Parts: sequence; structure tokens; C-alpha cells
Amino acid sequence: MKDYHLILASKSPRRQELLENIVSNFTIRLKEIEEVYPEDLPVKEVPEYLARLKAEAFKADMKANEIILTSDTIVTLDNKIYGKPKDRQDAIRILQELSGKVHEVITGVFLMSISKEFSFKEITKVHFKTLSLEEIEYYIDTFEPYDKAGAYAIQEWIGMIGIKKIEGDYFNVVGLPLFELNEALKKF
Repeated sequence: MKDYHLILASKSPRRQELLENIVSNFTIRLKEIEEVYPEDLPVKEVPEYLARLKAEAFKADMKANEIILTSDTIVTLDNKIYGKPKDRQDAIRILQELSGKVHEVITGVFLMSISKEFSFKEITKVHFKTLSLEEIEYYIDTFEPYDKAGAYAIQEWIGMIGIKKIEGDYFNVVGLPLFELNEALKKF
């Protein structure tokens, strides 16, 4: 990476904190992108599609030594995508639907320079215990997870008391699959 400058195109504080653990020098660059995708796109392809869409917004402004890193994370259960909750009632509904079930957290990552691009997705299965309404309401009222896909953060209280196990990359559920990203950056 010494010949390149990495740019993280994300306002997520969790992604910024995670990236700091594997890359010593990067900058943040933001653009507002409408996150829309074709309705017939298979659910598991949505995060990579959106990550690419976000990266392409920067293509015209890139310098020769820059690499843009974009990503998008979704929570999915039974082929349904759970985004960020609109309000308290929506957060309650989402967590009640995930309660007692195994859902998937899918992150799409896109790396782009002037001369090449690479993308991948990481899928982690998350096993929730059956959550009581009291636990759900306490979590929502205390932690206000309105900026989180699936209405929760694994590193917060709900993850500690509500997630029985995960299959896959923990950091993917937090917001950025660090192992795969590090491997991709080395190859890039």
C-alpha cells in the first residue's frame, strides 16, 4: 500500500474504526448516493451491487495513486432485506422478526483504482436467541440502533445477551470483513 493512498468512502464510524486496525493511513471521502438496486436482483448480490454503485460515484475524481474502498451491509432473513429501522416501532418489529432465528449479514466490498477494480462479499450467519419484548425495548431505548441494518449492533448489549453464536467473520457483522479486506488489499 506504500505506493497508494486508500480512501474510505463511508460515514460509518464503525467502518472507520475497524479499518484503522489494518490500515495505518487512509482518508475519508463522502458523496451522497441514492442506494437503489433492481428489484429482480438476488438478495445476496445487493450489497456488492450497492458497494459498486457507491464507488462509481468517485471514478471521475480519482487520482492515479488512489484506491477507493466502499462497502454496503445488509441483514437478511428468508430472502427479505432488513435495513435501518425508520423509528422505534420499526426497530421493535425487526428485532421480533429476527428473534429466535438464524439470519445472514452480508457485506459487499468494492475496491477501485483508475486501472482496476475488485469486489467480494462476505456472509456471516447470526443465531439469535428468542428475545423478550422487554429485552428488545430496553435495547432500543438504551442504545437507539436507528443507524444499523437489522436494528442491532453485535458489539452492543443485545449482541452480548442475545446472540448464541455466529458462523463466519465477526467483524463482518460489525461492518467490515477485515480478514478478507486485508487479503484483497494485498492482492490489489
